Amino acid sequence: MQKEGIFGGAFYHLDTFYDMNNQTVLRPHAEQTYAAELTALAVADPHPKPLNWKLSPRAVVTYLLGGMLEDGTEIEPKYYGDKRLVEVAIATLATDRALLLVGLPGTAKTWVSEHLAAAISGDSTLLVQGTAGLPEEALRYGWNYARLLAEGPSEAALTPSPVMLAMQTGKIARIEELTRIPSDVQDALITLLSEKTLPIPELNNEVQALPGFNVIATANDRDRGVNELSSALRRRFNTIVMPMPATLEEETTIVQTRVEKLGRALHLPPTGTPEKEIRRLIAIFRELRNGQTEDGRAKVKSPSSTLSTAEAISVIHNGQTLAAYFGNGEVSARDIASSLTGAIIKDPIQDKGIWLEYLETVVKNREEWKDLYEACREVV
Repeated sequence: MQKEGIFGGAFYHLDTFYDMNNQTVLRPHAEQTYAAELTALAVADPHPKPLNWKLSPRAVVTYLLGGMLEDGTEIEPKYYGDKRLVEVAIATLATDRALLLVGLPGTAKTWVSEHLAAAISGDSTLLVQGTAGLPEEALRYGWNYARLLAEGPSEAALTPSPVMLAMQTGKIARIEELTRIPSDVQDALITLLSEKTLPIPELNNEVQALPGFNVIATANDRDRGVNELSSALRRRFNTIVMPMPATLEEETTIVQTRVEKLGRALHLPPTGTPEKEIRRLIAIFRELRNGQTEDGRAKVKSPSSTLSTAEAISVIHNGQTLAAYFGNGEVSARDIASSLTGAIIKDPIQDKGIWLEYLETVVKNREEWKDLYEACREVV
């Protein structure tokens, strides 16, 4: 039986989702995937909420971190991490300051921003993807040039940006990779964030934001091609640094959960993924990231790659795909080795030497890792 949720207006049936044309969707938006949870939270939410918010701040925390409602509805965790960090992020969005999530790739910045927008506004689609060539119109507004030439400047010829739509509807706008946007384009946000007003001089008019409007931006300020934010713009944001998972167990849980969901979403044939394969992969990533073995007894060199949790998910998922379509359905070290090597070796000279040294000095000496050592040596 199909149901329609109040969040996102999408039809959902078990793990299969449909758009309005009844076509299967590869990756539904958060408000579609978790429509049942969001609806249950809204019904059971007794706490005060800011104007135009779908859920109260307390309910948004429950949505992100998981929990059990009084009616028995289980809320699945979306983020594994510090509760206080989540509370600060949500509290920021209830103020007049925007939220900036900063961190290395794979620290769930985009994931958290999407789910925050879904829970607060019921709509995570008001998104601007930052690039080096992004024009100012993508943050403000553009024009339908056919109508502009035929009719001149008018509201009908105006093409609103996702940020402008968020202002008009009192929702959350998301800006991905803010530091990839040219500095002069970034500064178009200053008036929007400080005055909550978007001037339209061509029409001698302006758009004033409705309650509920705010911006969540993400940034990776250690990547190449980064444009520093001006001090004026930084002051408009409350910045939260998204940390890497604190422990091997926490990172393993994240990878297992996300890999299972990916497999279901892509209708991957059932595969067995021994926990030992995931734990070994996570241990390798953490040791190479941290520059020492997990027990702290030996120092190792770190490659140029970030070796994030997101990359670990990709490696395991690729191993599952190989095992499902070209193996016996059980993920083995051989299924992991190629993707693992590719994730580590980004610089074919420097990283390859570091990976070979790690294999010989660490992996080779772990008796229970012999199969992984041999599989990786075959592909290096």
